[in-house]
Amino acid sequence: MTSAKSRTREANVAWEQAMTTHAVLMRTFAAHDVWCDLSVREYDVLYTLAKAKEPLRLSALGHGVLLSQPALSRMVDRLVSRGLISRCVDPADARATHLSLTPEGVALQRKIGRGHGAHVATVMQTAFTDEEIATFEALHRKLIAATLEMS
Repeated sequence: MTSAKSRTREANVAWEQAMTTHAVLMRTFAAHDVWCDLSVREYDVLYTLAKAKEPLRLSALGHGVLLSQPALSRMVDRLVSRGLISRCVDPADARATHLSLTPEGVALQRKIGRGHGAHVATVMQTAFTDEEIATFEALHRKLIAATLEMS
């Protein structure tokens, strides 16, 4: 029988491994020559907007990226000035704006996404079998669902 103390330690070791894995992968992906003139974080903003079924408010965009609200707001301003993101007034609340990709933003996101997606697939397929990739995804979905239920 596993003690509560042992389970706590095992859970923390697993979490530390997940965080180390994330850091190693992000360094590896950032070093890959696919980003054109974007940073990985800027691409993350474009990718999050590309996945959205409709334009997003800044607060909703913030749920999908790992940036503070002030940093995200400044980044969005830069991406708007570069012509990659557009702002439009929220029809339900004139004080708010919605963000979406411009045609140039869509094209750049897709271009970078093809190269980045191929690199991610290579890394994952080198480390795992197809069955392990499916298990990896299922475990992450389960952890996300349990975490969301707790909050």
